[in-house]
Amino acid sequence: MTAIVFDLDGTLVDSFDDISAAFCRSFHVIGADPPSADAVRTQIGKPLRDMYAPWAPADAIDTLVAEYRRDYAERCADRTRPYPGIVDLLERLRGRGHALAVATTKTTWMARTVMERLDLVGRVDHVQGTDGFPHKPAPDVIAHALAGVGRPGAWMIGDAVTDIAAGRAAGLRTCAVTWGVHAEQDLRAAGPDAIARSVDDLRAVLLTD
Repeated sequence: MTAIVFDLDGTLVDSFDDISAAFCRSFHVIGADPPSADAVRTQIGKPLRDMYAPWAPADAIDTLVAEYRRDYAERCADRTRPYPGIVDLLERLRGRGHALAVATTKTTWMARTVMERLDLVGRVDHVQGTDGFPHKPAPDVIAHALAGVGRPGAWMIGDAVTDIAAGRAAGLRTCAVTWGVHAEQDLRAAGPDAIARSVDDLRAVLLTD
């Protein structure tokens, strides 16, 4: 059987509130006002340094990143939860014999921390973060995720244009989910093989494959 690869934030888990809160709180270390939560939403899915770039001087970004990581590691599951229906979907896919992997822009350690607190680690076969290699839209994190499960990939599932581009670059079929950070029209423009507007839609795509 093949492997199915999922993005984490905005795909498996609704983590926007915890990410944006930690991001905005971090600005206190440089004595600056934070951006609005809506502005932060437009940056989610990018590497942290790139997220800070619109609002912080270059020489302050390392300090902000360090503060975000400290804060977020403590409070990453305050409000974050799996999207309704996701746990059941993962169980059904594993029951069909698929290997399941996560491929995220987070570091592996941080992704595993979030998933452990939500009791999700044992529901997938491998958690792969972006550790010292190019971020999506490069396919590297997907290639590492597939190596972690030792199976060829079938699908890449994600809520961001970069997920779709990375999946295509890795040679996988792609499914864009619309409940995350990117608008449906932007996801459509990225050329996914399927679009899911609900977990039921995603179930239909993956379980009838």
